[in-house]
Amino acid sequence: MDHLVIPVNTRSHAHTFTQLLSPTRRGARLARLLAVTQLHTWEAPQDLTERAELVVGELAANAVLHGLVPGRCFRLSLALEPTAGRLRVEVVNARGESPPRLPAAGAGPEALPDGGRGLLLVAPLSGRWECVPYPPGGKTVRAELSPS
Repeated sequence: MDHLVIPVNTRSHAHTFTQLLSPTRRGARLARLLAVTQLHTWEAPQDLTERAELVVGELAANAVLHGLVPGRCFRLSLALEPTAGRLRVEVVNARGESPPRLPAAGAGPEALPDGGRGLLLVAPLSGRWECVPYPPGGKTVRAELSPS
């Protein structure tokens, strides 16, 4: 007799959410609104929800502005570990050849390019963030937010 084995999530029974969104300004706005709604549904702490709203808004806007490949959506994923109060935000887009970078430490406003300032917001709001390749040609920008 065949048995179906359902793996148990060993990461504190994390809540997860994933949504594909259109690579438009409207899609970026919807990503932010969906994230806030989902975090309210999960009864996440207000401080975490507010920081996540800013981080999701920035990463989604970056996916639309810098990760656009016509006809390809971007993906928002959230994973909340309720017992630890830790939230992982991931935004995947189809363009991986130009990963985001923070400006050099101590660089004044004149040294900053016209773009790229949004990650200066993401960095202090999240405990850590990173950009990793998403084969075959995209990238995932991931931020981890912990309780403050």
